[in-house]
Amino acid sequence: MRAIHVTEFGGPEVLRLVEVPDPRPEPGRLLIDVSAAGVNYADTHAVEDSYLSRSTLPMIPGGEVVGRTEDGRRVVALADGNGGYAEKAVVREDLAIDVPESVSDAQALALIVQGLTAWHLLRTSGRVAPGESVVVHAAAGGTGSLAVQLAKAFGAGRVIATASTQDKRDLALALGADVAVAADGDGLKDRLVEANGGRKVDVVLEMTGGRVFEESLAALAPFGRLVTYGLAGRQAPEPVHAAQLMGRSRAVVGFWLMHAIGRPGMFREPLSELLEMVADGRLTPQVGGVYPLAEAARAHEDLRARRTVGKLVLDTSR
Repeated sequence: MRAIHVTEFGGPEVLRLVEVPDPRPEPGRLLIDVSAAGVNYADTHAVEDSYLSRSTLPMIPGGEVVGRTEDGRRVVALADGNGGYAEKAVVREDLAIDVPESVSDAQALALIVQGLTAWHLLRTSGRVAPGESVVVHAAAGGTGSLAVQLAKAFGAGRVIATASTQDKRDLALALGADVAVAADGDGLKDRLVEANGGRKVDVVLEMTGGRVFEESLAALAPFGRLVTYGLAGRQAPEPVHAAQLMGRSRAVVGFWLMHAIGRPGMFREPLSELLEMVADGRLTPQVGGVYPLAEAARAHEDLRARRTVGKLVLDTSR
């Protein structure tokens, strides 16, 4: 089969299309004929070995696939230890879920990691209550564009989006954000407070790190929660001390989707809810680009350069 094979850590240049043997499923696992594979920002960390979990070589990147099982089921699934950027992949049976025919491949891929992440950021970690203000950073991205819509659906009182360009801010507004502001760290606290009518904010979903994290923390109201789920800026924030949290009754909560996998009620149930929301039109995943499998490196380049919106997909037929 054709697959993207990585034999050395680095940037997009290490992603090479080669022929490799077909994988063989063990008991409890399914072999998927992959029609499309999802691209996540975490993949860019995995190929340079800078993610939360360590990478090993050689590797086939990619944690999410959609396709057909050997008995003809159409499923979306988490790949078993990466392996998604390929024409075939092996997945755990319990991490594969049937896709309604009204949901496209790209839409399903938008939900398996980014949709579940957005759901848990709001429900599990952020615990957004009706009427609370929610800040969604990178609101035009794969996770952010879904979080904007879900925050409104879950009863947020005011959704404040940030994005790096006017076009991306316009998209966030079209998806339901009440206001959209520039994403850069300088002066971000003041922009967020102004966007919330002069009041500090209740919940922030943050995945950049560095100055954006620090300014977001400063913008939190008493009993506010900052949920951090990435370091897209590849710059760690300054350490947070207990007095900073206690002094204003604020909380910083970390979230990594892998900790939800296998826990009762944290995978199949929310994913089923998201698929139903897409099927009946309550949720609209944004598909930002479909790339041939052979151009995985270009997908990573575009993602890292912040040239994309929504979900990026690799078409394994090309």
